[in-house]
Amino acid sequence: MSQPIEVIGGIDTHTDVHQAAVIDTIGRHLATEAFPTTPAGHRDLLEWLQSYGRVLVVGREGTGSFGAELGRYLRANQLRVIEVDRPDRRARRAAGKSDSIDAYAAATAVLAGRATGTPKNRDGAVEAIRGLRAVRASAVKARTQTINQIKSRSIEVDRSPADDASRA
Repeated sequence: MSQPIEVIGGIDTHTDVHQAAVIDTIGRHLATEAFPTTPAGHRDLLEWLQSYGRVLVVGREGTGSFGAELGRYLRANQLRVIEVDRPDRRARRAAGKSDSIDAYAAATAVLAGRATGTPKNRDGAVEAIRGLRAVRASAVKARTQTINQIKSRSIEVDRSPADDASRA
Protein backbone atom coordinates (compact mmCIF):
# COMPACT_ATOMS: atom_id res chain seq x y z
CA MET A 1 0.00 0.00 0.00
CA SER A 2 1.42 3.39 -0.96
CA GLN A 3 1.84 6.19 1.52
CA PRO A 4 -0.25 9.34 0.97
CA ILE A 5 1.78 12.26 -0.30
CA GLU A 6 2.72 15.04 2.08
CA VAL A 7 1.47 18.52 1.26
CA ILE A 8 1.83 22.10 2.45
CA GLY A 9 -1.03 24.56 2.50
CA GLY A 10 -0.91 28.28 1.87
CA ILE A 11 -3.72 30.68 2.74
CA ASP A 12 -4.30 34.34 1.92
CA THR A 13 -6.90 35.56 4.42
CA HIS A 14 -9.55 38.23 3.82
CA THR A 15 -12.80 39.50 5.31
CA ASP A 16 -15.25 37.36 3.35
CA VAL A 17 -13.18 34.72 1.54
CA HIS A 18 -9.92 32.89 2.26
CA GLN A 19 -7.93 31.85 -0.80
CA ALA A 20 -6.06 28.57 -0.28
CA ALA A 21 -3.37 26.77 -2.26
CA VAL A 22 -1.78 23.38 -1.78
CA ILE A 23 1.67 22.24 -2.93
CA ASP A 24 3.64 19.04 -2.55
CA THR A 25 7.00 18.81 -0.76
CA ILE A 26 8.97 19.65 -3.90
CA GLY A 27 6.94 22.78 -4.57
CA ARG A 28 4.57 21.61 -7.30
CA HIS A 29 1.35 23.57 -7.30
CA LEU A 30 -1.51 21.09 -6.89
CA ALA A 31 -4.59 23.30 -6.59
CA THR A 32 -6.06 26.62 -5.51
CA GLU A 33 -9.54 27.29 -4.16
CA ALA A 34 -11.52 29.98 -2.31
CA PHE A 35 -13.50 29.31 0.88
CA PRO A 36 -15.93 31.52 2.84
CA THR A 37 -14.83 32.81 6.25
CA THR A 38 -17.48 30.83 8.09
CA PRO A 39 -17.21 27.77 10.35
CA ALA A 40 -18.46 25.65 7.43
CA GLY A 41 -15.90 27.31 5.15
CA HIS A 42 -13.09 26.55 7.61
CA ARG A 43 -14.19 22.90 7.75
CA ASP A 44 -14.37 22.71 3.95
CA LEU A 45 -10.92 24.28 3.62
CA LEU A 46 -9.40 21.72 5.99
CA GLU A 47 -11.11 18.80 4.24
CA TRP A 48 -9.97 20.17 0.87
CA LEU A 49 -6.35 20.42 2.05
CA GLN A 50 -6.45 16.90 3.49
CA SER A 51 -7.91 15.51 0.25
CA TYR A 52 -4.50 16.10 -1.38
CA GLY A 53 -2.49 14.21 1.22
CA ARG A 54 -1.11 14.44 4.73
CA VAL A 55 -0.86 18.15 5.59
CA LEU A 56 2.54 18.90 7.15
CA VAL A 57 2.05 22.62 7.81
CA VAL A 58 -0.04 25.59 6.69
CA GLY A 59 1.42 28.99 5.87
CA ARG A 60 -1.03 31.80 6.50
CA GLU A 61 -0.64 35.34 5.17
CA GLY A 62 -2.78 37.90 6.94
CA THR A 63 -2.53 36.69 10.49
CA GLY A 64 -4.49 39.59 11.96
CA SER A 65 -8.18 39.54 12.66
CA PHE A 66 -9.12 38.12 9.23
CA GLY A 67 -7.22 34.90 9.81
CA ALA A 68 -7.45 34.57 13.60
CA GLU A 69 -10.50 32.30 13.69
CA LEU A 70 -9.15 30.13 10.88
CA GLY A 71 -5.84 29.78 12.72
CA ARG A 72 -7.61 28.64 15.89
CA TYR A 73 -9.61 26.13 13.88
CA LEU A 74 -6.55 24.67 12.16
CA ARG A 75 -4.57 24.42 15.42
CA ALA A 76 -7.56 22.75 17.13
CA ASN A 77 -7.38 20.16 14.35
CA GLN A 78 -3.70 19.43 15.08
CA LEU A 79 -2.19 21.41 12.20
CA ARG A 80 0.88 23.59 12.59
CA VAL A 81 0.27 27.13 11.33
CA ILE A 82 3.16 29.38 10.26
CA GLU A 83 2.90 33.16 9.94
CA VAL A 84 3.90 34.35 6.48
CA ASP A 85 4.78 37.99 5.86
CA ARG A 86 3.46 39.71 2.76
CA PRO A 87 5.93 39.52 -0.12
CA ASP A 88 7.82 42.75 -0.69
CA ARG A 89 6.37 45.11 -3.27
CA ARG A 90 9.06 44.45 -5.85
CA ALA A 91 8.36 40.72 -5.77
CA ARG A 92 4.62 41.36 -5.97
CA ARG A 93 5.02 43.59 -9.03
CA ALA A 94 7.22 41.00 -10.75
CA ALA A 95 4.88 38.06 -10.09
CA GLY A 96 1.59 39.92 -10.37
CA LYS A 97 -1.04 40.35 -7.69
CA SER A 98 -3.88 37.99 -7.05
CA ASP A 99 -5.16 36.14 -4.02
CA SER A 100 -4.35 32.75 -5.54
CA ILE A 101 -0.76 33.88 -6.24
CA ASP A 102 -0.49 35.11 -2.63
CA ALA A 103 -1.79 31.78 -1.27
CA TYR A 104 0.69 29.85 -3.41
CA ALA A 105 3.49 32.22 -2.29
CA ALA A 106 2.56 31.57 1.37
CA ALA A 107 2.92 27.81 0.85
CA THR A 108 6.24 28.13 -0.99
CA ALA A 109 7.60 30.52 1.67
CA VAL A 110 7.00 27.83 4.28
CA LEU A 111 8.56 25.12 2.11
CA ALA A 112 11.64 27.28 1.41
CA GLY A 113 12.06 28.17 5.08
CA ARG A 114 11.54 31.92 4.52
CA ALA A 115 8.53 31.86 6.86
CA THR A 116 9.02 30.47 10.34
CA GLY A 117 6.96 32.71 12.62
CA THR A 118 4.33 31.41 14.99
CA PRO A 119 1.15 33.46 14.76
CA LYS A 120 -0.38 34.94 17.88
CA ASN A 121 -3.07 32.75 19.40
CA ARG A 122 -5.49 35.66 19.79
CA ASP A 123 -6.96 34.08 22.89
CA GLY A 124 -6.32 34.09 26.62
CA ALA A 125 -5.72 37.11 28.86
CA VAL A 126 -4.17 39.33 26.20
CA GLU A 127 -7.14 38.93 23.87
CA ALA A 128 -9.58 39.51 26.75
CA ILE A 129 -7.81 42.78 27.60
CA ARG A 130 -7.81 43.77 23.91
CA GLY A 131 -11.58 43.19 23.86
CA LEU A 132 -12.11 45.25 27.02
CA ARG A 133 -10.03 48.11 25.61
CA ALA A 134 -12.10 48.13 22.41
CA VAL A 135 -15.35 48.24 24.38
CA ARG A 136 -14.00 51.03 26.61
CA ALA A 137 -12.89 53.10 23.61
CA SER A 138 -16.34 52.74 22.09
CA ALA A 139 -18.02 53.77 25.37
CA VAL A 140 -15.77 56.85 25.73
CA LYS A 141 -16.56 57.88 22.16
CA ALA A 142 -20.33 57.46 22.73
CA ARG A 143 -20.11 59.44 26.00
CA THR A 144 -18.27 62.29 24.29
CA GLN A 145 -20.81 62.40 21.47
CA THR A 146 -23.68 62.47 23.98
CA ILE A 147 -22.12 65.31 25.98
CA ASN A 148 -21.49 67.30 22.80
CA GLN A 149 -25.08 66.74 21.68
CA ILE A 150 -26.46 67.84 25.07
CA LYS A 151 -24.30 70.98 25.04
CA SER A 152 -25.39 71.94 21.53
CA ARG A 153 -29.08 71.45 22.46
CA SER A 154 -28.72 73.52 25.64
CA ILE A 155 -27.23 76.39 23.66
CA GLU A 156 -30.25 76.31 21.34
CA VAL A 157 -32.67 76.22 24.32
CA ASP A 158 -30.89 79.09 26.12
CA ARG A 159 -31.23 81.32 23.10
CA SER A 160 -34.75 82.75 22.98
CA PRO A 161 -36.58 84.34 20.02
CA ALA A 162 -36.21 87.71 21.76
CA ASP A 163 -32.41 87.33 21.55
CA ASP A 164 -32.68 86.79 17.81
CA ALA A 165 -34.89 89.88 17.42
CA SER A 166 -32.48 92.10 19.34
CA ARG A 167 -29.60 91.06 17.12
CA ALA A 168 -31.43 92.08 13.97
